[in-house]
Formats: sequence, C-alpha cells, structure tokens
Amino acid sequence: MSREQRKIVDNMLRGPKPSRPQTVEEMRANFAAMMAAMNVPAGVRTTPTTLGNRPGVSVAPAQDVRPGIILYFHGGSYIMGSPYTAMSLTANLVDRTCIRSVSLDYRLAPEHPFPAALEDALAAYRELLDNGAPAASVAFAGDSAGGGIAVSTCLMARDAGLPMPAAVVTFSPGLDKTHSGASMDSKMGIDPFFTREGFALTDELYLAGQDPNHELVSPARFADLAGFPPVLLQVGTNELLLDDSTQFTDRARAAGVDVILDVTADVPHVFQAFTGILDEADQALDRAAQFITQHLR
Repeated sequence: MSREQRKIVDNMLRGPKPSRPQTVEEMRANFAAMMAAMNVPAGVRTTPTTLGNRPGVSVAPAQDVRPGIILYFHGGSYIMGSPYTAMSLTANLVDRTCIRSVSLDYRLAPEHPFPAALEDALAAYRELLDNGAPAASVAFAGDSAGGGIAVSTCLMARDAGLPMPAAVVTFSPGLDKTHSGASMDSKMGIDPFFTREGFALTDELYLAGQDPNHELVSPARFADLAGFPPVLLQVGTNELLLDDSTQFTDRARAAGVDVILDVTADVPHVFQAFTGILDEADQALDRAAQFITQHLR
C-alpha cells in the first residue's frame, strides 16, 4: 500500500467546490468530466447495444473471451452517470476476467424516480435469461448507486420467481437510504465526497417523496436476503457509506449468505476507479475479478 498515493487522491478530491448549488444538468456534466479522467485499459472493445428496452454498452475483451456475462450498473446517486462514466470499472473487470460485460444505461431521476432504475435492471436481467443465458453464467456488478441496484435487482428477481445470478460484486454500494449507520457521523469530514446535506438532496430527487424504509431502497436494514447468491462488498474506511456495507454483511451472514466484506484503509468512495493511480485500486479489482471467475459457470 502507498500512503503517498492515498494522500494524493484525497487531496485531489478535496479541490475547490462549486460556490453555489448545482443544477442536475451541471452535476451530470461535472460527474462525467471527473470520470472521463479515469484510466480505461486498451485491450477491450466497446459496442452500443440494447437490453431490456434500454440502451447499454457491451464491453468485450479483445481476445480469449471466456463464457459468461457481467451485468454492470453504474453509479451516480441515481441521478447522474452512464455506462461511459463507469467505463474504467467495467473495462477493468472485463480485462481481468476475459468475460464480456453489458453496462446498462438505466433511467435516471428526477425525470424517472424510484423504482424506474430497478425496473430497468430487472428487465435487462430477464432479457438475458429469455435469450438463453443460464443464471449461473451471469454476475451482477455495480458501484455506489449501481451496487444498490445490483442488490435490489436480486430481491426483485427472487420475488418474480427468476433464478438468482451466480454472484454479486459491489464497489462502495449505497444500501441504506435511511442513512442510519454510525459511519454517517464518524466519517463526516473524513469522506472527501459526501455530506448528509448532499445525500438529502439526491435522495429527494430519487425517492420523490417515497418512504426510505423499504427493502428495495434500504436493503441493508430491511431486506430478507434468504437465497441470495455469493456477494462481495468492497468499501473504503474514508466513506460515509462504510456502514451500508457492514450492516448489509451482518444481515447477509445471518441469512446464511456467502458474503465477503473487503475493507481497504484510508481510501475514498469507489476507490477502484483510480487504477494506475492508486495501488489499492488495482489490487481490489484483482480480487473482484477473482471472485467473479470463481463463481461463474
């Protein structure tokens, strides 16, 4: 681990903040610009596609393609982002596993509040199954809000009578819209990204007045996780959302789920995006890739 690398990333994320509240359009543009600076491996091929009546991006290794598919859900607090803002994460998983991915361009709030994104994710998974993909060959993966989508889509699939995917991988997932974890206070000021005030704004846009005390919104607190596939949660200690992962892990373990909580010290939200900058990012993606390849058949 490199203490100097972690310090550089932290200082970079603590740069000047906007002097006034941002519009949704400005937030989306700023997020896209930040994520465009992340490293994407050269050895992948990207192709526009559709899945579940939504656009997406197919990301494939240049050669030696292995069987299976990673259904990826990007982050962005449910109001920002696209398959392209998450390309450093998706492409690095593909590069490391040689397994093709489809990154879904699900509908965003506030134009399409809860549960639109989850409905799109379930429709995408259903189409994969309808097209002949065995559930045992599919892994869900996602970062931040996309990690929450990966988990909640499993809940919806189970309730719809669909088979579970083979595995779920989440990077700094958002799993508790009640924000009741102790890290929401203990990591205040340590987290270079988030504040309670910022969450209040994005939650209002996403929930549109709906109750956060719902298993699809706060699965770390309310979900029945019986029958879940193996889950890997990766999170950093410098995150307000740290306890979203720790609480979910406790709940999964109590339900008899194979669950791995992978915590890295002194790194920020979705630190895995900083490949080539932060050694811990590359190491975490190596572990995530190994988890996927171990569970896909």
